[in-house]
Amino acid sequence: MSRRYFGTDGVRARVGEGAMTPDFVMRLGWAAGRVLGNGNRAPVLIGKDTRRSGYLFESALEAGFAAAGVDVALLGPLPTPGVAYLTRALGAAAGVVISASHNPHEDNGVKFFSAAGDKLNDEIESAIEAMVDQPLVCVEPAKVGAAQRVSDAQARYADFCTESYVGPSLHGLQVVLDCANGAAYQVAPQVLARLGVRLSTIGVAPDGFNINLRCGSTHLEALQERVVSAGADLGIALDGDGDRCLMVDDKGQLVDGDQMLFLLARHRQMAKTLRGPVVGTLMSNLALEQALGALGIAFHRAKVGDRYVLERLQSEGGELGGENSGHLLCLDKNTTGDGLISALQLLEVVRRSGRRLSQLAADIPLYPQVMVNIRAASDAAALCEDALVRQAVSEAEAALGNSGRVLLRPSGTEPLIRVMVEAQDAAKARMQADHIAAAVRQQAQAA
Repeated sequence: MSRRYFGTDGVRARVGEGAMTPDFVMRLGWAAGRVLGNGNRAPVLIGKDTRRSGYLFESALEAGFAAAGVDVALLGPLPTPGVAYLTRALGAAAGVVISASHNPHEDNGVKFFSAAGDKLNDEIESAIEAMVDQPLVCVEPAKVGAAQRVSDAQARYADFCTESYVGPSLHGLQVVLDCANGAAYQVAPQVLARLGVRLSTIGVAPDGFNINLRCGSTHLEALQERVVSAGADLGIALDGDGDRCLMVDDKGQLVDGDQMLFLLARHRQMAKTLRGPVVGTLMSNLALEQALGALGIAFHRAKVGDRYVLERLQSEGGELGGENSGHLLCLDKNTTGDGLISALQLLEVVRRSGRRLSQLAADIPLYPQVMVNIRAASDAAALCEDALVRQAVSEAEAALGNSGRVLLRPSGTEPLIRVMVEAQDAAKARMQADHIAAAVRQQAQAA
């Protein structure tokens, strides 16, 4: 099926280019309204992160949905999982988030949730793409959609997150929280403070342009420094739209999504609340698979992208999965990746164990994993299949043998080719990643 506009997480591009122009986003809203509107005037919810361009695309989406005869309810800045929750709670026809997640402010995107709060499957996204290319025909005047603002969206989501925590008291736990100057900058501190956490914050002063700028889950340096200098118990880093979470332990070391997933799975197994297999992705560290196997916990790999993890969990009857980037799914808590709820789940593990996060993370030492991103101006998928590139991959796999693995793939959210090499020996992983990357760059320049 054709997927010219949708990537692994909705539509995304640089503002004013490609699929992120006001005209295209208006037509995208109209097409989505035609496909997702249920005919009974149930509204579509629209939330956004803190990018300046969010105002532009909010208006464009509103116009497109109205032209399709669909009412909209504007939520304002709200984490992506908050939109998913409110879509279900308010009985909306669908939810829409205007965000480019962890990307810089120059980029923006649009992603959708079904009425059930799930990411759309490939078939529905393809149907929207097909409709986008049709002439935009406005409904008759009496059926044009209306718009209203939801004034208590953040309060509702804050209540939902607070009530999701059922662990021991967090009073006295010293935490540094980095909200990436993004969508969670208000609600995340409120929830943690309600639960008694002693909190200091980074990235809670968005200006429309500083989202993810030297902060958040993709830039941990400031958080790591603050945790150590403050003598905090741990640090929490969210991304720009609040659906990812990474952690920093008491020594200032990264605790990534794979380690978090292991700790959650082990805790749930001990509490006899783990249901079904744990699902990771092709990017999940081999150490995670081996550590879960040692506990007798089944582990499955899905394609990269949280919606593919979700689909696998649903098909296998599981509840816990995610990506090493910190995009974790706890389906007994929310229908999509939720950075704040993931953090709360890890805080429960820390409190119940009585151990430091650094001690817990040491229970799953990860294989060194080297990632190289190469910008691809031409067809990234075709470059990944280039004969010279495939030869370099084969040479790397032969050199690693059974002590590592290679993954080469086009990014679903950016014009990049991602080279990942994992090995027991870090120097060998770096050498083989550079070998493959050199071949990719050579062929990219020749294209």
